[in-house]
Amino acid sequence: MTYTKKKTGKKIPIKGKLIVVEGIDGSGKSTQLRLLEKWLIAKNIPVFFTEWNSSETVKLITKKGKKSGILTPITFSLLHATDFADRYERNILPLLHAGYIVLADRYVYTAYARDIVRGCNPNWVKKIYEFAIKPEIVFYFKVPIDIAVDRILSGRPRLKYYEAGMDLNLSNDPYESYRIFQSRTIEQYESLSVSENFTIVDGTMEIEESQRFLRSTVMKLLSLTTKNIMRSKST
Repeated sequence: MTYTKKKTGKKIPIKGKLIVVEGIDGSGKSTQLRLLEKWLIAKNIPVFFTEWNSSETVKLITKKGKKSGILTPITFSLLHATDFADRYERNILPLLHAGYIVLADRYVYTAYARDIVRGCNPNWVKKIYEFAIKPEIVFYFKVPIDIAVDRILSGRPRLKYYEAGMDLNLSNDPYESYRIFQSRTIEQYESLSVSENFTIVDGTMEIEESQRFLRSTVMKLLSLTTKNIMRSKST
């Protein structure tokens, strides 16, 4: 994995590895990534965890915007892009340079999927995030819409306005709106999974089975990295 410097265009090797999970809410991705984080820590591997829409600098502004209910798709997109850029410059990129394994619960692909569903131009959205490096691997948790919705609704007394996609006028019923919004997001993810070469994870598997698959895949990635380093030293 390399990073291209803006001013010089020079490609700089990155020591760390970026591992991403993507999928709709209720797919099981967050649980699996947290388990993977604990496992890597137990192996004394330096790890950093980051999640979508969590920048302390931007989070309050986004919260106020959501509460007012007046965010347009473009404004919503730009707020999330600002949040991502802040986390990327402060945490993700520096720690990758320092040799950390960065675990990202959602990455630019969440923006690609959600913003496009909200009506933003696909090329415009991708242009905003063109500074972001490509991950070593993206695990896409694929799950039937009914299972994902049931998982979310079983733990939520009510859905939030933007979470349910009510800003899109899909339905007057927030639960039906949420189902339609998530279904359309799945369509975008399915397309991205092909164009971006996602690693598919069956979101209906048992927790232990999914975790075994993630660990096995990550270990192969780390072993390959170690071999490459040793090979480069010997040549």
